[in-house]
Amino acid sequence: MFENLTEKLNHVFKKVTGRGRLTESNIQDALKEVRLALLEADVHYKVVKNLIEDIRRRALGQEVLESLTPGQQLVKIVNEELIRLMDGGRQDLNLSGKTPHVLMLVGLQGSGKTTTAAKLAVYLRKQGRHPYLVPADIYRPAAVDQLKKLAAQINVPVYPTAEGQEPVSICRDAFVKSSGAGSDLVIFDTAGRLHVDEGLMDELVRIKTAVPPNEILLVADAMTGQDAVTVAKRFDETLDLSGIVLSKMEGDARGGAALSIKAVTGKPIKFIGTGEKLDALSAFHPDRVASQILGKGDVLSLIEKAQSQFDEKEAIRLQNKLKKNKFDLEDFQSQLKQMKKIGSLEQILGMLPGMGQLKKLKQLKPDEKELARVEAIINSMTREERRNYKLINGSRKRRIARGSGTQVQDVNRLLKNFSDTKKMMERITKKGFAGMPSLFS
Repeated sequence: MFENLTEKLNHVFKKVTGRGRLTESNIQDALKEVRLALLEADVHYKVVKNLIEDIRRRALGQEVLESLTPGQQLVKIVNEELIRLMDGGRQDLNLSGKTPHVLMLVGLQGSGKTTTAAKLAVYLRKQGRHPYLVPADIYRPAAVDQLKKLAAQINVPVYPTAEGQEPVSICRDAFVKSSGAGSDLVIFDTAGRLHVDEGLMDELVRIKTAVPPNEILLVADAMTGQDAVTVAKRFDETLDLSGIVLSKMEGDARGGAALSIKAVTGKPIKFIGTGEKLDALSAFHPDRVASQILGKGDVLSLIEKAQSQFDEKEAIRLQNKLKKNKFDLEDFQSQLKQMKKIGSLEQILGMLPGMGQLKKLKQLKPDEKELARVEAIINSMTREERRNYKLINGSRKRRIARGSGTQVQDVNRLLKNFSDTKKMMERITKKGFAGMPSLFS
């Protein structure tokens, strides 16, 4: 997310922070480069114009020119203006009043509405809600079946939309039946089209009138850049959107939609899709996104994700084993599984401070194939071998290599690195953290 924009901005800021003093000319030159970087990231040209003007006005004041650290002050101003551009604060869903509450998802075909409906159900269930999914897209082939399958996968009740039903009737009937299913929240997955048309808008207006929603959320594909902003404007003019969900933010999105959509439509981004898994939906925090854009990482989101995925009892158990220096390959296998729930190693690295300041994060991308190879090797061991790796002699290594589809040297490398890590852990418990070798090197 924002990789190219982050790289370009950090190139600009590296030059200005290296100067003892900044002049008006230095600042003007830097802002020209910032402007170009934002335009290349597909940020709306009017948004860029206003943003640069706001930054220039503050940067040319005493706040920067007379500062002891003028370069850092300029970066601080850019950070604050980016946050303001995206609204400055987290905007929660409006789930007040009588239940069941209604969330109406709208958007173009292919934007990811159906998957987002299931992701929202997972997200809101973690908040203590009891969602009810409603397939109201009767036009796209298999859309109804897709949502029913996703509902079964996440164990959430779903309205049994049948062939021949009309969308407005589906939503009205589903709203009545949701309470009987023990639900306090209804999510409508409405139909999309390949482009905005009067027929689509008329149907959505009729659904909105029949079952007034608490929230009308536009699901927009972040990878379409300025097209997502244009679509949001059209939907908002007809439906008065309450917020935006930007899907596919984990892809090659240049960032333009995230930085432009609030300024152009006046509607806040409430969620972003961060992966294909059904738990890969995150609340949108403008301050954290601004931090990522400037290469400062997003440690808070990483911590929240880890807390939601890691088992506290398991963590305490492993901590005790580490203290006693009894951490084994079975424990390591358990940690690998929990780490995979958080996301790819590349995503985790991207949330760490300083990674955006590297010329190319790709240079540090962990080899996911190597991680899979490590898992395969451990899975090919017996329980006794995982608990006591010193049992693994030459013949056992050959058996493990055959079973995991690897070479004996791969098994040797894993065992050596694990042995080194155990020694380091023993030192850590006695003397504190001083760095650890990688199991994947």
